[in-house]
Amino acid sequence: MPDADKTPQPDKTPQSVKTVPAAIAAYQAAHDRRDVATALRQFASDAVVTDDGHTYQDAAGVERFLRSAASEYTFTRTLIDAANTAPDEWIITNHVEGDFPGGTVDLRYRFVLRDTLISRLDIAP
Repeated sequence: MPDADKTPQPDKTPQSVKTVPAAIAAYQAAHDRRDVATALRQFASDAVVTDDGHTYQDAAGVERFLRSAASEYTFTRTLIDAANTAPDEWIITNHVEGDFPGGTVDLRYRFVLRDTLISRLDIAP
């Protein structure tokens, strides 16, 4: 009988996680690295981001959001789920741990895409 620790396990990652659009995957990877320039390139020039009660509009506003999010706290993010909920709309759930008040939170990121770029991002618990 094979050793239970060596038995191949099925891939339990939801199919939707494997097929997240390139702009979302690139944004999340860049955001994790605190790479503002690469993250910003994933957004349309007229994009809108809402986070923590603030709204950031257009390229300058999105850049402000990215810079503040990258510098305010130290954190790690773990992808929990990703689902394509409508044409060009994705809900990504991330578990975030860090030195922010409360220390841990599961956040929902609602992405709306237009022409392969992020046109809207809403972040909420």
